[in-house]
Amino acid sequence: MASRGTATAAEPRYLPFSEPWIGDDEIEAAVQCLRSGWLTSGPKVAELESAFARYVGAPHAVAVNSCTSALHLALEAVGVKPGDEVITTPITFAATAAVIEHLGARPVLVDVEPDTLNLDASLLRAAITPRTKALLPVHFAGQPCDMGPVLEVARAHGLAVVEDAAHALPATYEGRRVGTIGDITCFSFYVTKTITTGEGGMAATADPDLAERMRVMRLHGMSKDAWKRYTREGSWFYEITAPGFKYNLPDLLAAIGIPQLARADDFLARREAIARAYDDAFADLRGVQTPVVRPGREHAWHLYVIQIDPKAAGMDRDAMIRELAARGIGTSVHFIPLHLHPYYRDKYDYRPDDFPRAHAAFQRLVSLPLFAKMTDADIERVTTAVRDILEASRP
Repeated sequence: MASRGTATAAEPRYLPFSEPWIGDDEIEAAVQCLRSGWLTSGPKVAELESAFARYVGAPHAVAVNSCTSALHLALEAVGVKPGDEVITTPITFAATAAVIEHLGARPVLVDVEPDTLNLDASLLRAAITPRTKALLPVHFAGQPCDMGPVLEVARAHGLAVVEDAAHALPATYEGRRVGTIGDITCFSFYVTKTITTGEGGMAATADPDLAERMRVMRLHGMSKDAWKRYTREGSWFYEITAPGFKYNLPDLLAAIGIPQLARADDFLARREAIARAYDDAFADLRGVQTPVVRPGREHAWHLYVIQIDPKAAGMDRDAMIRELAARGIGTSVHFIPLHLHPYYRDKYDYRPDDFPRAHAAFQRLVSLPLFAKMTDADIERVTTAVRDILEASRP
């Protein structure tokens, strides 16, 4: 991650788009793990899995080295095979579709809701074919998708539901914590997320068979508890039950994740406060569409995404990003829709207007800085800059 650096007379202190909050507890946990001599997957991973399962309310949690790995294992566990189709959204990170491709299946895209940018569940039925195996909704920015209709379609057609919740810890849909809704829910502990292990992820499920399949496949397809072969109660003997992957999370990273998870509610409270401050600051600002939160949803606020209306604002999204950068404020764009990337565009012969809502939104999106470590002065700096930029550009 970029350093905030120091301010000079000519150049303001850089405010990054995101920055982790690592405290003394995380540092001490990492040091203790280093001193223990056990660095790879072991007791700290088991401790993090147990704590995470309790936190989200899922019977089983399987720790892995990324959310990408979790998604890959989840789709494999529910039986996605070559020739199958998995329905997902064009507005997501590349990993969501890449894992479908890795399994020899086809990602089938459906357009998004224009305001939440979540998958439009009303479009699912029209996208289903005899080859459809699973639905893969993405909880964009931290707001849960409309999971009621998603589950209804899945049940009607006998489809698995694997949720990409990389943004959505902790989030709630109609009283249910994300992690307890679909067949498997996949989370990210990447450095920009609500809690971090640097790199890492987790798959949560209520199904013991799916959990066991993912545990086996995350470490070469070795028989159960293979990691214990280096402990007093372990054995050198193991069997390869399937051609698995090298997706295990090291204890060194899990040790950092345990105190991070203990702070998750505090991190969320701060993210919510930042989002409210942005909402208040931009409520009367012409040319800016602020995030819409549906009733019955508790947003995780991984991202705060505004949409710039060029005609009303007098400038486009790219100009806004340049102006903020000139003021030392980091931003990002989430995301370049999948169907615009060369691989998917060329392989499936996509055109930009095949998913008109995703394409239109993409041209307006700006993700503003949002992380728990932000100060009130940081928030005021962002809101003042956005207002000043737009007020100066009004037609």
